[in-house]
Amino acid sequence: MATELYDLTVPAFLRGFGAMSAFLTKSEAWAGEQGIDPADLLTARLYEDMAPLTAQVQRASDSAKFTVLRIGGVEAPAMPDEEVTFADLQARIAKTVDLLRWVAPEAMNGQEDKPVTLTTPTRSLEFTGRSYALGFVLPNFYFHLTTAYAILRMKGVPLGKLDYLGRA
Repeated sequence: MATELYDLTVPAFLRGFGAMSAFLTKSEAWAGEQGIDPADLLTARLYEDMAPLTAQVQRASDSAKFTVLRIGGVEAPAMPDEEVTFADLQARIAKTVDLLRWVAPEAMNGQEDKPVTLTTPTRSLEFTGRSYALGFVLPNFYFHLTTAYAILRMKGVPLGKLDYLGRA
């Protein structure tokens, strides 16, 4: 039986990006109300060796983009990591969501055994479509979504669990 990789990934990404967009909007408004420089939030890190908020959004976007590219063979647009404002991050999210909404389920479904190679500067990792989606992509996406949320909470933004979960 085929694994519906589209149904296991794309709706989760769309929900996550909806939540992320909303909590970024709330954070930007809160910073304005508190007289906080938005850059203080955008450059914040949970720990010195971790990436800042901007990179968390970029990596979540990359997770989704590379899923449809590697599993579905869908050409993904270039998205250089140049975002430095809340508006830039919202545009990155919107571009990623547009890509996800454009992908046909048929491009990804039935690709559970497709070989997927992830090449990093130091090594190559081999997966099947299923193991890539379930064992790498989804955990990675949620790591960056959670870390973005946690950075903002750490900075005092009044976000709650429902802000993280987004709409059903």
